[in-house]
Amino acid sequence: MNYKGYGCTIRFDDDADIFHGEVTGLRDVITFQGRTVDELKTAFRDSVDDYLDYCASRGEPADKPYSGRFLLRIDPSLHRRLVELSSDEGESLNNWIASRLGELTEAE
Repeated sequence: MNYKGYGCTIRFDDDADIFHGEVTGLRDVITFQGRTVDELKTAFRDSVDDYLDYCASRGEPADKPYSGRFLLRIDPSLHRRLVELSSDEGESLNNWIASRLGELTEAE
């Protein structure tokens, strides 16, 4: 589900017979729950609205989810070389760079 630019993950707790959800991509924690899909959708929207209202009441900016995109300006010769390297491995430049960045973060 998405609402006002916020997405979520949802899990079903079979023992409690209830859905639990959490808004993803934020430093802040926003959770919600419901027994039916309609309850879950309403609780999700209400939780996001409550979070936005809370931030506004405190005069603080609400955390926004990351889009997964960023613009990077590099020298054209480096751009060419990266395209060559990604092509040699049969990958798009985007996938190749994302994979390399993932490897860097896994090495931490």
